[in-house]
This record gives sequence, structure tokens and C-alpha cells, in this order.
Amino acid sequence: MIDATVPALSLGALLAVVQIGSIAVAARRLGRDHGPSRFPDGAPVSLVRPLRGVEAYSEEMLLRSFRLDYPSYELIFCVADPADPIVPMVERLIEAHPHVPARLILGDERVSANPKLNNCLRGWRAAAHDWVVLADSNVAMPPDYLQRLQAAWRADTGLVCSTPAGARPGSFMAEVECAFLNTLQARWQYAAEAFGLGFAQGKSMLWHKPFLEAQGGLQALAAEIAEDAAATKLVRAAGKRVHLVASPFEQPLGPRGFREVWSRQLRWARLRRVTFPLFFAPEIGSGVLLPALLVALWAGSLAGLAGAAGLAALCYAAEHRLAARAGWHRSPRTLAAFLARDALIPAIWVGAWMRSAIVWRGNAMDVRPRRAADARTYAPTA
Repeated sequence: MIDATVPALSLGALLAVVQIGSIAVAARRLGRDHGPSRFPDGAPVSLVRPLRGVEAYSEEMLLRSFRLDYPSYELIFCVADPADPIVPMVERLIEAHPHVPARLILGDERVSANPKLNNCLRGWRAAAHDWVVLADSNVAMPPDYLQRLQAAWRADTGLVCSTPAGARPGSFMAEVECAFLNTLQARWQYAAEAFGLGFAQGKSMLWHKPFLEAQGGLQALAAEIAEDAAATKLVRAAGKRVHLVASPFEQPLGPRGFREVWSRQLRWARLRRVTFPLFFAPEIGSGVLLPALLVALWAGSLAGLAGAAGLAALCYAAEHRLAARAGWHRSPRTLAAFLARDALIPAIWVGAWMRSAIVWRGNAMDVRPRRAADARTYAPTA
């Protein structure tokens, strides 16, 4: 009988090289702008923020919109429901900052099954400038937010975006979400961009409005259930690239429970599975714990178990080092958060293949491609 220890540890070493290699590539990419920006110096910008409901840090996040250190920009807040409790807060902040051109647009246009896209459409049309940023309500904008987006614009750019960096976790499960967002998802996204495979993230998007209008306008992003997936495909089809900011913007998390983290990660996984199935398929091995356990079981020996544990420790140490280098959240519970995250990855991956329905902020959505989905999931008005 052939001893399985050597081939098992060889596989483990290969997996570790892939993990640590992606961490090294992401670490080299983070914090650096590659080449001079081609963004027109001082060009005016329209900043569109879709809103729904009051969240833990809503007032702080909205207030940051008015405190950007940029010479010429306008703010457009979009709220689908006029009775939304966020409306009085927005109106109060607009009144308190008369020096910043800002307005609130109420009501959406249902051109897709994506409520966020529907909510943004009127704001996009109302934008007065050729450069438009679409930014989620929970993006923590630093004073140089617009400059950092613009710095990533190149001659071949079709879109600049930023993945969220989880910050200020208020519970252990929020730390697990930081582990998902930062040293896993952001790491792989920056590594992919370094190899020319950049893909969009809907948290912050800088568009050149004439470019997107020439491709069908914002409503063209209704081609996929997720606007960032549609944006990626649209930009690539136009012969352009998606570029990332040098360092991602933070998203404060606050306290989060297991169900909230599970449902959010499962929703995103289902969206990735539908929109990019070939890239989603290997995600089951994107963490460290499952590959290490499989190597240990295959080896079936004490040496194999020790080797797998050593490889896992090496990978987790590299992840922690990446978080430290990038300035991302770390705490005494970070290693436990890594382990919990990696224990969830196989279950999330399986769950993503089992169903095609998601719930996003109370909206039931079928994430199958439109040709297969029930046309009644949305009612176009334009």
C-alpha cells in the first residue's frame, strides 16, 4: 500500500503556495497607484447615494458626504419611499450644509429586479456632471474620497471602484464578517486586478457618464441581477478595464449576529454563482481550513496531520500580516474569526448552488439569468 503522506503534503504545500501567493500579490498591490492618473484635474463630480432605512452609522456616513475636500461636487440622495425614516435626517443635513449643492430625490423607476439600481436611476439622470460616483449608504468617505477614486483612472479604465474594508465590529460575528470582507474577498479582488482580471464592486463606483450612456446608460446594468456583475461585463465588452482604488474605503459594521452574517454571505455567494459560475466554482477552496483538513485526512498519519496544521498556521499568519500591513481590523479574536469564516465557506458554497432566491432588505429576488427567471419579478416602467 502506497503511503499517502507525501502526495497529501505536496498538495497541501501547493495550496499554501496559492494562498500565500495571493496574499503577497494583494499586499504588493494595496496602497499603490500604478501609473499616473488620466482623470481631468479638478473636474466636477456628481455623488449619488441610494438610501433605505436608518442604520447604526447612518448619520455619520451621510455627514461625511458633506465634508469632502473637493472643489466642485454635488450630492444627490435617492430614496425610493417618501415615508422612509431616513428622509428627515437627509433633509436636516442638507439644510445644515447650504454651502454644498445637495438635493433629495424621492421615488424610484422599476426597470429591473434590483431595488438599488431602480433607486439610483433618477439620481443618475439628474446628475449635472460628466463624472458620477455611485456610493452605498454605509461607505465611510474620508475627506479625499473623490481624489482617491480619481487617482486610479487610467487610459484603459472603464470603471473605478472600491471593495469594502470591514471596520468597527461590535460582536464576534461582525469580526467574522471582517474576515470575509478583508483578508479573503478584498485580497482575492486585488490579486485578480493585478493579473488584469479586475471586477466591479458596487460599494463605490466612479463612472464617466458619457461612456456608460454610450453603452446603454445606467439601465444597462439591469442585464444582471447584481449591478456590479453587469458593470464588469459591460466594461470588459467595451474593451476597457475595471480598476481598484489604491486602498479600499471602510464600512463600519457594528454588532452583527450569526443569521445576519450568514444571510448576507449566502446572498452574495448566490449572486456570484449566477453571474460568474466558472469563477465561483473553485471558491470552496478559497479558505484554509477545508483544504488543510482534506490534506490531513488523505495523509491518514500523524505526520500528515502535523504538516496540515503547520501549513494552515503559515497561511493564517500571512493573512494576519496582510491585515496589519493594510491597516485593517485586528484583535485577539482575529484567528478565531478566520477559523469560523473558513468553517462557513463550504456550507455557504453548497447553499449557493441549492437555490436561486435571495432576500435583499425585504425584497424577494430571483437571481437566475433573466431568460430563465419569472418576468413578473419586476414591472418595468421605462
